[in-house]
Amino acid sequence: MTGGYLQVKEFLAPALAFGLAFALTPIIRRLAYRIGALDQPNSRKIHRQAMPLLGGIAIYLSFWAVAALSLFLLEGSSQLRGLFWGSSLILALGLYDDIKGLSYKAKLAGQFTAAFVLLAYNIKIEFITLPFQDITFLGIFVVPLTLLWIVGLTNAVNLVDGVDGLATGVSAIASIVMFALTWGEFPLIPVLALILAGAALGFLPHNFSPARIFLGDTGSLFLGFMLAGFSIMGVTKQATFTTLIVPVLIFGLPITDTFYAIWRRIRNGQPIFKADKGHIHHRLLDVGLTTRQTVLVLYFCSIYFGAAAIVFDRFAGFSSYFIPVIFALFLLGLKRLDSLSSFLSAANGTPYLDRTKERKKGM
Repeated sequence: MTGGYLQVKEFLAPALAFGLAFALTPIIRRLAYRIGALDQPNSRKIHRQAMPLLGGIAIYLSFWAVAALSLFLLEGSSQLRGLFWGSSLILALGLYDDIKGLSYKAKLAGQFTAAFVLLAYNIKIEFITLPFQDITFLGIFVVPLTLLWIVGLTNAVNLVDGVDGLATGVSAIASIVMFALTWGEFPLIPVLALILAGAALGFLPHNFSPARIFLGDTGSLFLGFMLAGFSIMGVTKQATFTTLIVPVLIFGLPITDTFYAIWRRIRNGQPIFKADKGHIHHRLLDVGLTTRQTVLVLYFCSIYFGAAAIVFDRFAGFSSYFIPVIFALFLLGLKRLDSLSSFLSAANGTPYLDRTKERKKGM
């Protein structure tokens, strides 16, 4: 691949993906209404009227259409085919869940199947590098660690898809960070990351508050799956300590929210797969932020983690001492937010989300 070819794609491919996703989304929205793929409101959700799902179809079609046009010179790329088949399977899984509904066990089985597709096409985590150690090849742990990363990150992005535009914007930010980290090092991932960012940003105007369409599992699972694949094909292939830390930093917000949700549910004696209103975005709403303010705060958090990943990648030896501080400060903020949210809920007698519902009933 020539340098000029890469430069053209860097500018044109994401712009084309943006335009295509922006144009396709209203069509998908009408389709969702026609077939009844709607997200019905309930006590756990923020929206108060049925909202069309399937927004991920617009991102999927835009991404792969532009990727096919941009990467045709990469003849017979096995890993690209693996990404296509795996992401198509995960899209089908999300599509069925959005229309018919699936149990968490069936969704997990489908996600592991899609992850196995990537493994079959040699997309796997083969080694990590720990502090003050040489490269550690994973041996028999290659398969379980790869599966855990793919399925875990897929679900982490899905879990933050609870406020208008949040998962879409966070995924776009992560894609841009991925481009910054892999540009000049890998021929494939920088282009794919920018195309995915363009497709997500093209969908975002329709998805930002007040949203006219939701990603649905169709979109959130697809975005998480693609980002997991990109990180394995790109960032984890670097023979430095960054193979362990940088991917975690890139996805710091969804990963932290997921672990915090698991810990919270275990602490409360609830099944870890039981949905609740304790996610970071719920807590920000509880303390009085609007939906837009909540999303913008969490965009900033994603940029914070992404910037930390870039700094760490460039200055690994110096910045490694600050990684625990980065996560400690974020977790401390979560703890303070949790305490403030609980205090305000107790003082007002009901959580912010329920108070919002009551105000709207009285209007």
